[in-house]
Amino acid sequence: MRKAIISILMVLLLALLTQIYFTFKERNQLKSKLQTLTAEAQILNKENSEIESEIEYFKQPENFEKELRSKLNYKKPGEKMIIITP
Repeated sequence: MRKAIISILMVLLLALLTQIYFTFKERNQLKSKLQTLTAEAQILNKENSEIESEIEYFKQPENFEKELRSKLNYKKPGEKMIIITP
């Protein structure tokens, strides 16, 4: 009788230890995923700040025109464009 009780307790203890092991394993995986997502969120926040600063820059008409002129060879009506090559 006593051996049966000890055997049952050993099985219960083994089941409990197994559950604890899997719980800690899942916790470590979730912790790792949280760190990855936190780093990704920081990168995205930095990108967002850069985009917002570009939006503010291009809201200024003179900056917008300057970029149009330099990248798209924009000219006003009546202006002549001169392209200088090295």
